[in-house]
Amino acid sequence: MLRLLKPRSSATAAFVAATALVVSIASPGEVRAQRASAPPIRTIAIDERLASDLRIGVGDTVSLAGTPDSAGDRVIVAAITRRGADPSEVARSEYRIRTHLDQLESLTGYGDRVDRFAVATRRASEVDSVQRAINDAAFGFHAYRSRDIAVETSRTFQVVSRFHRAIGIITIVASSIFLLCIMLLKVEERRREVAALRLIGISRASVIRSVVIEAALVAILGSVLGTGLGWLTSAIVNVHYQGVYRTPLRFSIVTPDTILLAVTLSLVLGIGAGLLAARRLVRTPPLELFGR
Repeated sequence: MLRLLKPRSSATAAFVAATALVVSIASPGEVRAQRASAPPIRTIAIDERLASDLRIGVGDTVSLAGTPDSAGDRVIVAAITRRGADPSEVARSEYRIRTHLDQLESLTGYGDRVDRFAVATRRASEVDSVQRAINDAAFGFHAYRSRDIAVETSRTFQVVSRFHRAIGIITIVASSIFLLCIMLLKVEERRREVAALRLIGISRASVIRSVVIEAALVAILGSVLGTGLGWLTSAIVNVHYQGVYRTPLRFSIVTPDTILLAVTLSLVLGIGAGLLAARRLVRTPPLELFGR
């Protein structure tokens, strides 16, 4: 796999220099002439970003070189790979090419050397012993668990997640205060109706019950509308940023747990605000309500 990256050290300069790819599409005549005088052409796989930018498709013949001034080797594009949904790579504007191992060694000039490799164990209990064996094999080797690497590469996303959680808590607190004020004003506007009900003999409990039921219905309706708006906004965010970064990663997700939490909070806050407003209103004498 070749990546177009900026060199960070002399140890990686040779590998990166070899990825300064010169890709050119050969004409049909050149392809026939080369096939007649050369060994069978090797195959490579390229990612969909490179295929889209250079308009290369499966079956095209291209020239793959380590440096711009070298002739390179003719290769045939055998497959176009799709990028995985990896958050740590979403902002990288790099191309990827998969070649045969011997061809990769020739392009990079590394020979029998690698920058890193991955080892999979059959049983989870063997991870510690394999890690110690690799670390003790030679000076300069250091093995990491895949989950440790995932934690290191996802620290930025953890900070973003905490930031979003803090925003969510502040929004919920502000919304609950706003909802309470709205319910108080709404019930206050119905003071004459409540006074009339009280004068004709309707009990305080019945008035409170009717206001609470109305508040619950409003909360349910608001939850449905909010869920639909959230799902639509999430879909728009995903379509936009998946197009910008050309990745299948989902940037916004509306999960059942999120919907359940939102609906529960809406019902609890709505019913609580309605109950508080109704109790405050029914404690006022009916004649005083008429006179206000």
